[in-house]
Amino acid sequence: MAESKGMKEQFWDPIAGFGVTFRTMFKKVVTEQYPFEKLPTAPRFHGRHQLNRWPDGLEKCIGCELCAWACPADAIYVEGASNTEDERFSPGERYGRVYQINYLRCILCGLCIEACPTRALTMTNEYELADDNRADLIYEKSDLLAPLLPGMEQPPHPMRLGDDEGAYYRGQYAAPAPTEEIVP
Repeated sequence: MAESKGMKEQFWDPIAGFGVTFRTMFKKVVTEQYPFEKLPTAPRFHGRHQLNRWPDGLEKCIGCELCAWACPADAIYVEGASNTEDERFSPGERYGRVYQINYLRCILCGLCIEACPTRALTMTNEYELADDNRADLIYEKSDLLAPLLPGMEQPPHPMRLGDDEGAYYRGQYAAPAPTEEIVP
């Protein structure tokens, strides 16, 4: 036997349900002009990844693959290789020969940067990662490496800042000499 609805269910519940609508109907609308006016992100925002360099231009990544192990989405692929005397890409014994981040899978959680023992991997404030091609959202090592700053040299090259890799990691190295620009 169906019970008839009480007065509360018949009259008060629909009015209470529209309460949120009535409260917000007369508030001023706030519109963000996103593509034209970009607001700054929070200082600790997790955006696109970046592979950092030492002050002489060598890469900080040692190819240990800890970032790939820490990634819960399995978005990072790293292949390490050994440095040789003729070709040195990082101050350690190894370097990351192949480094890829698949931004179709990445959830930007930051666990990879916590796992990195050399602080080679950090996250920037760049948040515009959308693309119309799936293949372009797999970033290669060349896309992730920090740009060369003045005084840096493109690897491979020998260590310029210390006698051994320990000097790099302890910070016991002399800064590279500033390059002089020839002005005509």
